[in-house]
Amino acid sequence: MQGESPSPTQSRQVVIVGGGTAGWMSAALLAKITQGRLGDITLVESEEIGTIGVGEATIPAIKRFNRLLEIHERDFVRQTQASFKLGIEFVNWGRMGTRYFHPFGQIGDPIGRNAFHHFLTRRRLAGQPESFEDYSLNAAAAKLNHFATPPRDDSLLSTLSYAYHFDASLYAAFLRRHAEGNGVKRVEGRIRHISQNAETGFIETLTLESGQTVSGDFFIDCSGLSALLIEKTLKSGFDDWSAVLPCNSAAFVPSEKVSDVTPYTRSTAHTAGWQWRIPLQHRTGNGHVFCSDYTTNDEAAETLLQHLDGKALADPKFLRFTTGRRKLSWNRNVVAIGLSGGFLEPLESTSIHLIQSGLVKLLDFWPGETFDPLLAEQYNRAMANQYESIRDFIILHYKATERDDSAFWRYCRDMPVPDSLSYRIDHFRSSSRIVLTPGELFQPNSWLAVMLGQHIEPQGYDPLADVIEEDRVARQFTRIRAAVDQAAHAMPTHQTFLDSLR
Repeated sequence: MQGESPSPTQSRQVVIVGGGTAGWMSAALLAKITQGRLGDITLVESEEIGTIGVGEATIPAIKRFNRLLEIHERDFVRQTQASFKLGIEFVNWGRMGTRYFHPFGQIGDPIGRNAFHHFLTRRRLAGQPESFEDYSLNAAAAKLNHFATPPRDDSLLSTLSYAYHFDASLYAAFLRRHAEGNGVKRVEGRIRHISQNAETGFIETLTLESGQTVSGDFFIDCSGLSALLIEKTLKSGFDDWSAVLPCNSAAFVPSEKVSDVTPYTRSTAHTAGWQWRIPLQHRTGNGHVFCSDYTTNDEAAETLLQHLDGKALADPKFLRFTTGRRKLSWNRNVVAIGLSGGFLEPLESTSIHLIQSGLVKLLDFWPGETFDPLLAEQYNRAMANQYESIRDFIILHYKATERDDSAFWRYCRDMPVPDSLSYRIDHFRSSSRIVLTPGELFQPNSWLAVMLGQHIEPQGYDPLADVIEEDRVARQFTRIRAAVDQAAHAMPTHQTFLDSLR
């Protein structure tokens, strides 16, 4: 980004290009935070451009976003057909016929100054193997299909961490009502032409197919994979991560709800990719993410349909994508939010979070009357770090496999990965240590769940864990396991809890 806005004003005209989840999250949050005091907000979208809307899974940070908008959980759950999510079940990832659970929330408790997982390793190496899932309230509740919102006290139940599954189209419509109630103006139409300032390259106006023009000082690109402003107009560049995240296609379809709703997402690995299952109140969202180098669209759709829990409600649709991130998330007077800024496959449900994170960081660096290049530079650094740390975590699922039953999985097992990920794996394998940098999204328990779940077994642990005598460790393990089991059984079923909200 360079130069100044061609005509800086105190009352900035903000234009959001694209609706859907990213567009209406942007509109709703900016309208709520600014309260109309920093200028008008206009969202341009076309009803002809649909959204996928087969079910969206999230991570716990979504609750903070809803609280910022003062959205009541009961209303949100009703309006979006939402269910609750305690984590993700992974099937056939490390080895065929195996499963593990990546839970939100804590796993065990520290003993002395050492993290719980060092004692897991200590006991395993002493011939006493333990499953980390037995010490996670989220995992225990998920196995029982139980759920309850945590109370505000110091009980074990208060540590339960959760997110949601919801219908993305209904969520966008829900946010649209909030945004328009706070003064956001919606303009219907497709964009035909984009006008830039001849000197600075700043975008100035959008011309719609109807002939209407929309002027703005600051533009937020929520146009999805088309990246209409940030890439097609401003040529911001793209870092392609296909070599380490080889899946490049998805087939998706909704299916009938056939049983009580489960409080977790399921990811099942197939021959050339994996399949998601996202349970909503009224139906189930399903998709097969795959690599077209190893299977065809027809084969992928057949695999998807063969593994549905209920009857398909439509024919499968397809999406082609390239994993990676925009080299500049903020370029001149345009900020890319959502898929226009990058694509990371939905394996760990980070799509909504990247929208939320991008918006919160944008508010941290909101430009004044002039567009200071330092704001854009710091924003771009922050978003690059966010994307790259999530990238490494997702690559871990593919790299840490022992499957050799297909060419796709052999490629994933043997592919070179970023040094940043190799360093983390080496540290964990050597000494059970989980190496993170400040501000990362996925914290130690997430890395622990995937590495242990996919059979990366440490050969050592923090030697200071040996300061604690074995009797004390054994009593602590017994206490935590019993408390987790008791608390999980005391919860109602997830379906009963959902019914209570109606």
